[in-house]
Amino acid sequence: MSATAYDAVILGAGPAGATAALLLARAGWHVAIVEQSRFPRRKVCGEFLSATTWPLLHALGVADAYRAMAGPAVRRTGLYEADTDIAAPLPGSNDTTGAGRALGREHLDTLLLSAAVAAGAHCFQPWRAVALERVDEDWRCALASQDGTQTLCARRIILATGSWQRSPLFDPSAMPHRDADLFGFKAHFTNSTLPDGLMPLLVFPGGYGGMVHSDSGRVSISLCIRRDALRGLRVTYPGHAGEAVIAHAMQSCRAVARALAQAELQGRVLSAGPIRPGFRACYRDGIFAIGNSAGEAHPIIAEGIGMAMQSAWLLCRRLIAESGAAPDMAAIGAAYRRDWHRHFALRIHTAAVLANLALRPSLHGLPRLLLRRAPRLLSLCARLSGKVHHLPPSGLSIAEAVHSAPFTK
Repeated sequence: MSATAYDAVILGAGPAGATAALLLARAGWHVAIVEQSRFPRRKVCGEFLSATTWPLLHALGVADAYRAMAGPAVRRTGLYEADTDIAAPLPGSNDTTGAGRALGREHLDTLLLSAAVAAGAHCFQPWRAVALERVDEDWRCALASQDGTQTLCARRIILATGSWQRSPLFDPSAMPHRDADLFGFKAHFTNSTLPDGLMPLLVFPGGYGGMVHSDSGRVSISLCIRRDALRGLRVTYPGHAGEAVIAHAMQSCRAVARALAQAELQGRVLSAGPIRPGFRACYRDGIFAIGNSAGEAHPIIAEGIGMAMQSAWLLCRRLIAESGAAPDMAAIGAAYRRDWHRHFALRIHTAAVLANLALRPSLHGLPRLLLRRAPRLLSLCARLSGKVHHLPPSGLSIAEAVHSAPFTK
């Protein structure tokens, strides 16, 4: 069977994959992007993009469309735990750089993928990659759908398949189940009384989460809970697991109960997991990973979408700069790996520390006491989590952004 040849085949059309497809297509590459789900579709996700991603949205040419659809500007962070209700300014939310906002993944993913297709990327949707085979210097990627099968050929494969799909660089099914595994839940509410411009961290026994005003007047609530805590909740709340976790958060946090007292659930509560924060392989033998396929931080810092899109930029600027007749894939992979760790390692480590504090009740008292005395510690935590340094630097066109020197802190 003959194979259609591309400069790169991207597996996954979420924020990372669509951003990579858009960047490469606008640089003149022949790109295929493969997505197994039909859009629009909801995802378990906090939906928030911090101000640090605005330069990339502008460079991609989607900033105005994003702003028109997204929720209100988020300028404050906070903590909701038991009877604690604290707020503090969110770094990077001044009028010069713009503030972070939230937008449902059913809208964001469609926006980015549509822009990539308009730039010339060839989209296979809904198609599923069923096999990868190395043939000389190229990869052959076999696809399947209800319409049949076909094969794509490319020198470069870019994995943007997320946290739960098996890939040549990461197999989540091979990891053992642990009581400490985190499961994620996400829901939308209308008529919430959550204050405008506030994105609080929620801390409750066995888990943590966040709330934010998203698009269309909705409030998005995202919750993570340990496997053992979820198991215990099912005894108290025998209904739907997601609704049980939301009820648990409301019962545990006075401010959450107040914000959702008169709110109405929109649609069903989504679930996913277990979540696997940490570092993964960025490159191996002509296969590159971006987004959660390369690594992810605990969702407690609300940087997942931004890191996914920014990782795509880090890779694409390397690929395009070295796109000669015989590019050294190993050297590109090594450079991308260094870039990735330079920009994201602090976020991942900060998120791990904050998640450990949130998930260990014995440690709650001290942080709560410190935050009550000095609420701006919340601002410091947000700064360490990556809400200050823009990537790429502000004011660049898409061509300048791709070819600019690595951004250094």
